[in-house]
Amino acid sequence: MNKKQKKMLVRIIATFLLLIGLSLIGITGYARLVLYMIPYLVIGYDILKKALKGILNRQVFDENFLMAVATVGAIALGDYQEGTAVMLFYQIGELFQSYAVGKSRKNISDLMDIRPDYANVERDGGLEQVDPDEVEVGTLIVVQPGEKIPIDGIVVEGSSALNTSALTGESLPRETAEGEEVISGCINMTGLLKIRTTREFGESTVSKILDLVENSSSKKSRSENFISRFARYYTPAVCYGALALAVLPPLISSLWMGLAPEWGVWVYRALTFLVISCPCALVISIPLSFFAGIGGAGKAGILVKGSNYLEALAQTGWVVFDKTGTMTQGVFEVKGIHHNTIDGEKLLEYAALAECASSHPISKSLQKAYGKPIDRNRVAEIEEIGGNGVTASVDGVAVAAGSGRLMERLGIEPAVCHHPGTVVHVALDGAYAGHILIADLLKPGSKEAIRQLNQAGVKNTVMLTGDRKEAAEQTAEELGIREVHSQLLPADKVSKVEELLERKGPREKLVFVGDGINDAPVLSRADIGIAMGALGSDAAIEAADIVLMDDDPRKIAAAVRIARKCMRIVYENIYFAIGIKGLCLVLGAVGIANMWTAIFADVGVMVLAVLNAIRALFVKKL
Repeated sequence: MNKKQKKMLVRIIATFLLLIGLSLIGITGYARLVLYMIPYLVIGYDILKKALKGILNRQVFDENFLMAVATVGAIALGDYQEGTAVMLFYQIGELFQSYAVGKSRKNISDLMDIRPDYANVERDGGLEQVDPDEVEVGTLIVVQPGEKIPIDGIVVEGSSALNTSALTGESLPRETAEGEEVISGCINMTGLLKIRTTREFGESTVSKILDLVENSSSKKSRSENFISRFARYYTPAVCYGALALAVLPPLISSLWMGLAPEWGVWVYRALTFLVISCPCALVISIPLSFFAGIGGAGKAGILVKGSNYLEALAQTGWVVFDKTGTMTQGVFEVKGIHHNTIDGEKLLEYAALAECASSHPISKSLQKAYGKPIDRNRVAEIEEIGGNGVTASVDGVAVAAGSGRLMERLGIEPAVCHHPGTVVHVALDGAYAGHILIADLLKPGSKEAIRQLNQAGVKNTVMLTGDRKEAAEQTAEELGIREVHSQLLPADKVSKVEELLERKGPREKLVFVGDGINDAPVLSRADIGIAMGALGSDAAIEAADIVLMDDDPRKIAAAVRIARKCMRIVYENIYFAIGIKGLCLVLGAVGIANMWTAIFADVGVMVLAVLNAIRALFVKKL
């Protein structure tokens, strides 16, 4: 509880004790009014001040105005105890709401407590703590056990285990050693690390993630926008309704019916109507539900860029996956060499050298299988053909290595491979020389992820890949994916997603899940783009609407569950608040509900709605 909340608690206790004391003393007349004004002003002076400020700023119709009018009116009618009690219980509700919001914010700030306070820089034989913003690219920093890694970089000395739980939601540490890239926000657990920075702090992973989390509240959902518009028109409407309730029935009864006007009765009913009508429960609980939902997702290592994406994710009907790096590990291994016209080792050497300039996982697997140092002086005229492969001159021999499309493009007939896996065809001096079979391993949670999505009622699961048809169909069958499209170039994936968008239902959302490195166009085109395995990937954080901070495919289903739970809570609060208030407004207008009923309809409903909203913070473990 912060200082402001503690002061409010003291005011509430003081007001409560004063009310009890005054109720035990039999005082009448003006003395009673003066004495009751003391607890009323103790508990309500800030509400009166805000209401007056709103009137002066021509922003009259808000909950402060409603409370001020209702309680001042009750006191004017001589209901001192009720007027003070209404203000007291309203402030109790405000305190509870403030505490609940603060608690949920603290949970999120604790979760995202990855901003480093300093960086250790070696100077004059010692360590100097400097602001991370002041550290330039290429600076050698030292991270001791227990400290956060402040800036992205490469380990130049030392090895350690890193705690990435604040980023991924997983407690399992990651091992790192010399030569490996590390990202900011991780906590160094065991050994001392010396790191050469590769980015400025403002461009580092931790800065991008913090910026994403801090700006998530700026992208409002349709539900939040509806509530904002609703409150804008609703509050003035109930104020005019209360005025009509106070004036019209007495006038009608006296002028047309010849009865006593009973102004006091109708004014009291109008004041009760005002207290009941306060829209706090909706205005507070709906944004809080989304805020808690985003916080709960963040706790699980799922970063949502705005409540609009959380709302859309709850309507997921189709989930489209990239294959390599998303459902598979992206770790390729050479499994065999077939239809070769020269020695297999020599064929592999030509392919590895031709692919030496590429960072693609398949290229790396060829170089790894070759197992010898790459002499780039032997390679010239390298040309990478997107989605097809490469051509190069190796020791004066024209080498082409890539897909069947590359062979057809060069007018070479590729041999058919009957084994499952990715095939790299190789041609030497324009003649087909054989192909290398490469296999990609499935991620451990991929099959379970598809099962969970099917269980969650997702209508269709689709896989898009540049892989050949046989390998793609085998992977899809093994995973349980219902539809697969193979041999696609990056541009083809965008076209295919557009086709799928046409096929889906009007109320269904299409989610595309990619590894965030080369899937930016597709991530942007889908209704919702999810980048997974994005720890440290700028492309993922920028292109996707939702970012999964590790490689676990099961978090896709977890994200859908969190979104649906959040939306369920939002609608529960909307129906509950509007239903109870509507009923109490009718009862108040006909004189059945009094001020105490009004207090429940306002404060009670708000407290229950806020409690319900906080449930969105809690997410079940995978």
